[in-house]
Amino acid sequence: MRKSIAVLAVLLFVVVMPLCGAAQEGLRVAVAANYIQAFKELAATFEKETGIKVEATYSSSGNLFSQINGGAPYDLFLSADELRPRRLQQSGEAGEPFVYARGRVILWSAKKDFCDAGDWREALKREGIKKIAMANPEIAPYGMAAKTALVKAGLWELLAPKIVNAQDIAQTFQYASTEAVDAGLCALSAGRSEKGKTGCFYEVNEAPDIVQAACILKKTGKREQAERFAGFLVSPEAQKIREKYGYR
Repeated sequence: MRKSIAVLAVLLFVVVMPLCGAAQEGLRVAVAANYIQAFKELAATFEKETGIKVEATYSSSGNLFSQINGGAPYDLFLSADELRPRRLQQSGEAGEPFVYARGRVILWSAKKDFCDAGDWREALKREGIKKIAMANPEIAPYGMAAKTALVKAGLWELLAPKIVNAQDIAQTFQYASTEAVDAGLCALSAGRSEKGKTGCFYEVNEAPDIVQAACILKKTGKREQAERFAGFLVSPEAQKIREKYGYR
């Protein structure tokens, strides 16, 4: 009898272990690259409060959108625009989008003396400016906002030959911070980072605010956890964290 009980206990252990492992898997979140630093703190705070792990994949909104359309198993999508989450809702792949942040564009350089010009437009007209990084406007909302600012300022045609397209806004800052380029049209959150504080920046007021929306994907197997995290992203606690990184 004791032998039977022991065998049964072993069998139960073997069966239950995979279930426990599955329960420990975190929420899989596709996150726009501009939001890396803020998201890391948000995810850590949420996990500490709830015990729910959050695993992030960072890239341009366009790349993440393509991954989701290709079947990538994300639970939530945090885009750097409103358009892509809305498209996912319209195609029946996601629930109602919600705005979780509003970002802004800056012109950042690793060289402190870069910021002794009158404004960002004058800084970019200097003879010594040979390369300017910008996120690819075809796939990155921050890149599109930066291009809009350049066009509005009448600088697009003049500066287009100097533009170095990055895959996303995080790579844009990488190019600028390593001085592979003279300056980069980056996210304000990058300027607020520890590395960002070693350089200088201008706010690009001609660029529209980047309204960033998120959505819960309908194929998620963790709807309750996803809804809790979505609620946390728009909570007063999350707002305080957002503001630290320059988001409205």
